[in-house]
Amino acid sequence: MAALRATLHVATLAAGARRALLGREGSLAGNCLAHRRLWDKLHSGPRVGSVPTFDWFFGYEEAQGFLLPLLQEAQAAYPLRVLDVGCGTSSLCTGLYTKCPIPVDVLGVDFSPVAVAHMNSLLEGGQDQIPLYPGHPASRLQFIQADAQDLEPVAPSGSFQLVLDKGTWDAVARGGLPGAYQLLSECLRVLSPQGTLIQFSDEDPDVRLPCLEQGSQGWTVTVQELGPFRGIPYFAYLVQVSH
Repeated sequence: MAALRATLHVATLAAGARRALLGREGSLAGNCLAHRRLWDKLHSGPRVGSVPTFDWFFGYEEAQGFLLPLLQEAQAAYPLRVLDVGCGTSSLCTGLYTKCPIPVDVLGVDFSPVAVAHMNSLLEGGQDQIPLYPGHPASRLQFIQADAQDLEPVAPSGSFQLVLDKGTWDAVARGGLPGAYQLLSECLRVLSPQGTLIQFSDEDPDVRLPCLEQGSQGWTVTVQELGPFRGIPYFAYLVQVSH
């Protein structure tokens, strides 16, 4: 049964991501989503209209109703430290920084230098964009190139109250479950004792939950359904310290 679940997991490509890749660059869809060169090419491509970000699954606007209550409950540190692993050019980090009324210190990491350069340019007001301003005076935002499977150079252990993974497990698992489990291990390492890891995905809980439970023994794993957004149901998988 475990082998079957693993096979199903690796074979499952999130429907939203597949449509996004086909829409942006059809030739990318057949490539492995764990490869950096694919993402460099994707992030280098033209953007639809004047939208400076590109979201796999959904963006901050859809996620804020779920995230803000969690942030309000977690106000043990000011500002709250938030890590977005595999941030790409998503609006998740920028939305948290510019629209969240709670002070947040957001770090977006991605292994694509193209994505990181683009997001830093947006932050500073490049590409004919207005510079980004925080929703709270104490909020901060930074983008750094880093491998989410090895966060040691940028993220000390226990340093974040919230770690976000929007589709990154899905992409890494395409290269094999060992890589996905290494990603999970790093996310849990950098969580503070009372922190929360959230994986956003459209993968069915029957497939994802056994994998998360196996890779995070000693932690509590729960799931909440989100959406549907544009007709697609999504899930938020939360990993927290067991009480």
